[in-house]
Amino acid sequence: MPAFIRPATRADEPALSRICLLTADAGVSAEGIHAYPELPGLIYALPYVNLPGTWAFLLVDKPPEDSENEDVVGYCIGSLDTRIFEAAASERWWPPLRAQFGPLLEPNQRVEPPLKQADRTYINTILNFTPASDAQIKFSPAHLHINILPSHQNKGYGKQLIGRVIRYLKEQGMAGVWLQMDSRNVKAAGFYSRLGFGLVEGTPPTVVGITVEQWEEKWGELDNEPSH
Repeated sequence: MPAFIRPATRADEPALSRICLLTADAGVSAEGIHAYPELPGLIYALPYVNLPGTWAFLLVDKPPEDSENEDVVGYCIGSLDTRIFEAAASERWWPPLRAQFGPLLEPNQRVEPPLKQADRTYINTILNFTPASDAQIKFSPAHLHINILPSHQNKGYGKQLIGRVIRYLKEQGMAGVWLQMDSRNVKAAGFYSRLGFGLVEGTPPTVVGITVEQWEEKWGELDNEPSH
């Protein structure tokens, strides 16, 4: 059976964290560059099943020979109100992570396993998380992240996931959504461009967005993607 889309819950944290790690290095696996592989998911995935005003949809595949189990192969996650998300993260999400990982960066601190450069970068992100710019919020309060494992890329699932999210945003009264991509991920940039995402005025070229109206003009009225 084809992969389908369903809402995520906190029970899906392991799958979200795994997919985030396997796509964290500009779209490919970051397993080899992290001694602390939980870091990407702690920053860019798990908040979206724990903080208020967030949403998360999973792309799920069920092996034909195993109808009892499912394999999560992608996700599209985000927040309806980025400022509320940022405030909640500052109050509830970042403090315990800063207490856990911040000391690992202290000079002369013996750390096991030793930190790799990617770990240091991610820990610095936890310590100094940059809020969205006013220009991003002016375009839309909503933002998203999307990641799909290579095994399920180039099969139309990315469009289906974002289409499901656009439909959800429309139901919630939102006019559009933006995202920030890794400047190294040329493949992702092409994907967003084909879907109709464009530059957001007053932001770097790594920030792209689309309105519900633009999506419907390009792809027609929102159809029903496979979902359970």
